[in-house]
Amino acid sequence: MNASTSLKVRLPVLVLVLEVVILVLYAAFVTYDDNANAKLQNNETKPMENSLYRDYPYFADVQVMIFIGFGCLLAFFRFYGFSGMVFNFLTATFAIQWAILMQGFFQFYYDGKIHLGVINLLNAEFACAVVLISFGAVLGKTSPVQLLVMALLEVPIFAVTEWAVLKYIRINDAGGTILIHLFACYFGLGVTFVLYRPSLNDGHAKETTSYHSDILSVMGTLFLWVFWPSFNSALTFKGDDQHRAILHTFIGLSSSTITAFALSAMFNKRGKLTMADIQNVTLAGGVTVGASVDMMISPVAAYALGIMGCTACFFGYKYLTPFLARHMRIQDQCGIHNLHGLTGLISSTAGICAILLATEETYGPSMYQIFSHRAPPEGDPKLLELQKLIPGLKPGLGRTAQEQALYQVAAVFSTIAASAVGGMLTGLAMTLPFMASPTDKDCFDDELFFDVPSDFDSVEVLKNPISEDEKGQIKSMDIKV
Repeated sequence: MNASTSLKVRLPVLVLVLEVVILVLYAAFVTYDDNANAKLQNNETKPMENSLYRDYPYFADVQVMIFIGFGCLLAFFRFYGFSGMVFNFLTATFAIQWAILMQGFFQFYYDGKIHLGVINLLNAEFACAVVLISFGAVLGKTSPVQLLVMALLEVPIFAVTEWAVLKYIRINDAGGTILIHLFACYFGLGVTFVLYRPSLNDGHAKETTSYHSDILSVMGTLFLWVFWPSFNSALTFKGDDQHRAILHTFIGLSSSTITAFALSAMFNKRGKLTMADIQNVTLAGGVTVGASVDMMISPVAAYALGIMGCTACFFGYKYLTPFLARHMRIQDQCGIHNLHGLTGLISSTAGICAILLATEETYGPSMYQIFSHRAPPEGDPKLLELQKLIPGLKPGLGRTAQEQALYQVAAVFSTIAASAVGGMLTGLAMTLPFMASPTDKDCFDDELFFDVPSDFDSVEVLKNPISEDEKGQIKSMDIKV
């Protein structure tokens, strides 16, 4: 163990400092919300109407995506399985508890306190997903200390951006295309731009997969695939909006999956399937339908968006990722620009088109609930008429479809700008000398930060050049096994 990468002091000290800060902030500012506060319950309280039963199923589904889906998906490197899964576990756990505070100050703060309920945890998991997507850009090239620092800085930058976009620009983004996928993508690219390692452009001896690591990674893909409808629909309006969100997400994922299989076989020189395509490109449809997931876009549009997103993602992996690494100093290790950036831009465009095409003839009066900023403002006689049809409809801003579309465009550019700048500043912080950053030689290697089991040594032979005789011996051993 090199002293410059030892975690013996660095990690415990950082964790201790973070825990002290969180303890102080939780003690000073965090209390229960009305649904979790025993003092507010009485003989008129109906337990089954508690928000727990509405929000917890979605929280549990997203929890599976965060800890199992992302964890397994990031374990595709042969010599980096421990790190992929465990660093995901560590980073996610901290990001959620930190996001409860950061988002809490902007969204759930009143009477001098952050009021905590399951909905806070669900929102915090979305912030955590942002961090884990960004993590994909620097997978294999960072220490756990660097990742905790990245989460420490990214979560508040995300919370501020999310608050500013929702409060001042006011957009429709039910599936988190703009505020989750685009933000996470360009933040991660900003970080990896600063952490650029020229010697890795030609690959690394340990940058390989194995039969078992690819199977584990596909398991992560399957967990993400199965629970993605919950991710896209969790924060939509209950009822028909949420119903459409689930339908559109499943249809988009389904079409992108079969398209991925076709493209993988078509562009493989030997006409075979490539596991990397199955692990990543199949998920593109879930992102592509996100911006319009609760709108009346029609099932055929969701199907088409899945195909478009998958195609863009596939060719991005094949051509754009190598170009970015060689010509723009962006080494996107997991190709997040393809799965979250390109598809996010397609999704945002589709959402803008859906907003421009939305009419009362298609949506009925509920159009002003789905597109809440187009609802008549306070004092408008039409608002009173609509409130008779939709009790509880809140006053809007009276925007036209064209005006709302322009605000969506503004949100895309401002989010990308804020995330890219924030990512580069965070990357600079991650280059500080006490961050235990691995050397180029030690990248993609569990042994740098873990006590590995004895059978890990059996693959050491694959890290160095071996003779033909040794290859023959290894082959005969494999046959015996």
